[in-house]
Amino acid sequence: MRRKKVVVTGGAGFIGSNLSAELCKDNEVTIVDNFSTGKEGNIKDLIDSGCARLLRGSVTDLEAMKAAFKGADYVFHEAAIPSVPRSVADPMRTNDAGVTGTLAVLVAARDCGIEKVVFASSSSVYGETESLPKKEDMVCMPMSPYAVTKLAGEHYCRVFTELYGLGTVALRYFNVYGPMQDPGSEYAAVVPKFIDCALKGEAFPIHGDGLQSRDFTFVRDVVRANLMAAESKSTGVYNIGGGRRTTVLELAQAISEVVGFEMRAVHLPPRPGDVRDSWADISKAKRDFGFEPAFTLREGISETVAWFRRCLGTQG
Repeated sequence: MRRKKVVVTGGAGFIGSNLSAELCKDNEVTIVDNFSTGKEGNIKDLIDSGCARLLRGSVTDLEAMKAAFKGADYVFHEAAIPSVPRSVADPMRTNDAGVTGTLAVLVAARDCGIEKVVFASSSSVYGETESLPKKEDMVCMPMSPYAVTKLAGEHYCRVFTELYGLGTVALRYFNVYGPMQDPGSEYAAVVPKFIDCALKGEAFPIHGDGLQSRDFTFVRDVVRANLMAAESKSTGVYNIGGGRRTTVLELAQAISEVVGFEMRAVHLPPRPGDVRDSWADISKAKRDFGFEPAFTLREGISETVAWFRRCLGTQG
């Protein structure tokens, strides 16, 4: 993507900041964030260098979204209150950002003549399905408020395409990890939390038996999928994943080997709302806009560990 005007909502968050950095190479970028979960440090270099402009505000503010979207070509809607456990603890706030915010983004995009909205959905919409890998035509049974908001957002995208002709595509991310992911939050995702523990020489906290599986996806693959989906003629829902299953125990072992740490684990109770197994069928994205993951789990973890050591000052 080159010489386009683009907006990234939630652009100071983990995925949003990685996406913003890539878009800034050849495009005019506006980042929208209210910093409820995003971090100013993630985009400081982009703003200070003039590569991107920052609009502080909430996606629930329709007039602010219209002001941000004016004259833009594409909107990458990453803003949300992330994390399944956080949504279980605070469903109202999760719903406000995920449903009301997405509706405001779509209305503003429609009214501003945006070419396409790329919506960050989640593999959590599937819930606990017996059949693996997970395919886009499966019946979705969300198990958490966060997952419900993502499924509602997908339906809103579809309706805005069908009723108003707004180009929309929803990407169901599968367990994204990589640089700029926060290990310190109470609701931190498993990869940064495990890396942080390994670098500090601490035992890995594993919820349940550790045999639950995930399809871990490196953030640079997710960024590339966003750009490919935006410039394609595709609309609808697509899985974006690494295309393979990894158990939590296998993940812990891989991180231990990269860090050079002898793995130790402490087992905790399973978390409410978590699914047992997740694995993406990415054949539809490959067919329609050519997406395939470029990074193996080992390569992605190695890059992420290097970033932790370089940027967070952890030298384990």
